[in-house]
Amino acid sequence: MHRLLLLSSLWLLAAPPASSIFQRPTGSPAPSRLQYLLEPLHTTVHTQRGATVTLPCVLRALPHNYRVKWSKVEPANYRESIIIITNGLYHKNYGPLSPRVRLRHSHRYDASLTITDVVLEDEGRYRCQLVNGLEDESVSLTLNLEGVVFPYQPSNGRYKFNYHEAKRACEQQDSRLATYQQLYKAWTEGLDWCNAGWILDGTVHYPIINSREPCGGRLLLPGVRSYGARDKQKDRFDAFCFTSALQGSQVYFIRGHLNFKEAGQACRNHGAAVAKVGQLYSAWKFSQLDRCDGGWLADGSVRYPITTPRQRCGGLPDPGVRSFGFPSKELRAYGTYCFVGK
Repeated sequence: MHRLLLLSSLWLLAAPPASSIFQRPTGSPAPSRLQYLLEPLHTTVHTQRGATVTLPCVLRALPHNYRVKWSKVEPANYRESIIIITNGLYHKNYGPLSPRVRLRHSHRYDASLTITDVVLEDEGRYRCQLVNGLEDESVSLTLNLEGVVFPYQPSNGRYKFNYHEAKRACEQQDSRLATYQQLYKAWTEGLDWCNAGWILDGTVHYPIINSREPCGGRLLLPGVRSYGARDKQKDRFDAFCFTSALQGSQVYFIRGHLNFKEAGQACRNHGAAVAKVGQLYSAWKFSQLDRCDGGWLADGSVRYPITTPRQRCGGLPDPGVRSFGFPSKELRAYGTYCFVGK
């Protein structure tokens, strides 16, 4: 008997197609006032990498034969991916988030979603939908990771990445391709970069604070310039990467006159690894790492983080991560930045 009940309950949780477009069809009536779901007090939830976070979804009443479906809008293609479906008694998880999600269930009206060990890819829009015949309704929430956007190009110069290479390059530097919202926010906070770069949705942009001739001309107002969607295979640009703080991690500097290989050994001697570019940016942004010393990073570049600008540290007036580019790996002229994770 128990086996029959379980099978029949799991049948109720059968999922619709794995992905569906997350938008209301043209001409559809506007959503009616919520009858069963409570409007969340805050529609944006802030968290950090490595944390456990809960997205609230609470029912005011329990309709008969209902289901609650959680889904996430993927910024790379604007499609909706199902995460979990429950009928109040049983639930079923779907997709890559499956091992790290559960329902909070602090009481029988609680359908809130808990995500453990948050990663960069978890940021974005989520939807809690009550499926109840003709009376379906939903609430949308945004999971926000405080982070930093940085431009990235390889050792062989600018405009070398197609979209897929740019995506892979960011991931190799402990980051991901930035969304447009992240790039726009970075521009409002002072990011000024004349080279165009890929972002997560496959479009290409560059943020300008100080209008100038090589960057669209002096007559254009400051803004995020756009090349629009480009061919992901053929077109080549730089990348705009996004990274965030990681709980329990540390970046520190080892002084010396080291070549690239010696830099790696120096970090290993301390139980650490040579820091990646995203890790250095994170330490600069969230731990206020400030050093005037150039140091090797894992991609073979040499950089240093400045939070308090001063004349003898590059002379530039704004805080930032300065770069010496990609010198010969045999050159014994720099220290190294090391990373220790949790």
